[in-house]
Parts: sequence; C-alpha cells; structure tokens
Amino acid sequence: MKTFTGLNIQYPISQLILEGKKIIETRTYPLPQKYLGKELVIIETPGKDGDFESRIVGIIKFDECFKYRNKEEFYGDKTKHFVLPDSPWRWSDRKPKWGWKISYLRVFKHPKIAPKKKGIVYTKDIKI
Repeated sequence: MKTFTGLNIQYPISQLILEGKKIIETRTYPLPQKYLGKELVIIETPGKDGDFESRIVGIIKFDECFKYRNKEEFYGDKTKHFVLPDSPWRWSDRKPKWGWKISYLRVFKHPKIAPKKKGIVYTKDIKI
C-alpha cells in the first residue's frame, strides 16, 4: 500500500483527462513545486453535473507548470486544455491562468472510494 496526495478535478472535465484528450490542466495558481513530477491520485468530484459520490479514478503526474501570458496564448492551447470562452473556467483578466502539463496518467479499471473529508484542492494521506 502506498500513500498519495489527491487532487480534486470536477466532472465532466475529469473525463477529458481520463480519456487522454485533455493534456493540460488549468488553474488560477501554479502547481506547488513539491507536487511537480510526483504521482497524485485523481479525486473525481461530481460538480453540478455528476450524479455520484466523489471517487478516486486514477493516478496523474505533471512535469511542467507555466503561466499563460495572455488570453490569446491561453485560447491558443484550447485543444490541449478544452477550456472555452463560455466555460466557468474561462480566461479572466482578474486572475492569472496556469497550465499544468500532464506527463503520466493511469486510469483505474474500478474507481475507489474517496475519503469523506477532502481538502478544497488537495487531500492528504490517501492509501492505495
């Protein structure tokens, strides 16, 4: 058994990652350096569209974290991150956008139960 940190990713965006289509995760903050190149478990959260309890669906690693300089650069990568102008996660001039490049993905055949007590973004000490 190994201990991981879990990263919350909302459905349906999580499905694009699990299908291998989305190769850049976007956030309004950089990936903490301590997680760069480390295996994290993906905690798929239902968001407003999912009809399930949060679940652990795979393992992910990010090998690069970069800041988008402007809106054009951000949407130039839309085929890599799938964030469109009408998305709740769209570009905003008020908050920076960061790209986390996915370098490794392993999808579990069967989701595992996520801890009931989760952090807002990261959940610590998940044993798999």
